[in-house]
Amino acid sequence: MSSENNSVRTTTLGAGGAEVGVVGLGCMGMSHAYDPSGRDDEASVGVIRQALDLGVTLIDTADVYGPFTNEELVGRALAGGHRERAVLATKVGLVLPEGGLRGSSAALDRNARPEHIRAAIDASLRRLGTDHVDLYQLHRVDPEVPIEESWGAMAEAVAAGKARAIGLSEVGVAEIERAQAVHPVASVQSELSLWTRDPLAEVLPRCESQGIAFLPFSPLGRGFLAGRFSGAQDLPADDWRATLPRFQADALVANQAIVDTVKAVAERHGATSAQVALAWVLAQGRYVVPIPGTKTPKYLVDNAGAAALTLSTADLAELDALPAPTGARY
Repeated sequence: MSSENNSVRTTTLGAGGAEVGVVGLGCMGMSHAYDPSGRDDEASVGVIRQALDLGVTLIDTADVYGPFTNEELVGRALAGGHRERAVLATKVGLVLPEGGLRGSSAALDRNARPEHIRAAIDASLRRLGTDHVDLYQLHRVDPEVPIEESWGAMAEAVAAGKARAIGLSEVGVAEIERAQAVHPVASVQSELSLWTRDPLAEVLPRCESQGIAFLPFSPLGRGFLAGRFSGAQDLPADDWRATLPRFQADALVANQAIVDTVKAVAERHGATSAQVALAWVLAQGRYVVPIPGTKTPKYLVDNAGAAALTLSTADLAELDALPAPTGARY
């Protein structure tokens, strides 16, 4: 399932969007939130370039990751002729509060004022070392700013040639519709995995009907669905995941049954648990492009291999029947 010699199959970012590998790469964990003591920028640069070699071409970052250092890292990785091989995505709209992160991404402040977006795109382009991004995403809707105003500023970036397309993150159907009335929505990025299925009810069907790409983040349940954490002791020191409800000791034990089922399906296919979890996500729609994050070459190859795995109707039914996880997302 995971040969480095085979480029992953492709799709497009929605109807008529840029061609991308059906599995992308989320870069947040390379420099933000996960395993801070294990940060290795040189190794991460190598992983990003290896991803491009594999056909994992959607490279996703955000200005708040670090903050700012993740965009700088991605910019380094794409220098020297690698930029043209990537479909580069970044985000705006979340900012660290004074005093830093307070235990959860829910503690991040939101700033989607037009003037902030106009300044932020220029700053992101400088850090990324490019004159445009392929996808500029509103990380979160700002409750203090009408989405039409934020989206209008995002559309200005397209008109100025600074972004090829614009997308939303963690929104509902009503917000998609309001944005669509101002400028086409190319993508919606939200959490989707075997233990977070909320978008399947309304948001993903709406995206499918409108030809909007859907970009699942944390498609491996922040590593849990890959079978990498049997207990809190398996998390690296100072890892942000240790603050999340689903990674508390009792929840990890209760949620182990989900991992056991994924592992059983994987064994039938001679695949890994991560590949099965990603293949389930890929089966949810034509324009679904998961962006699992990793800074490890082995896991990158493993994730890319999910593109070659086709789950049977019986497999999908067994996975669909899994219970909801114990613990809230944040």
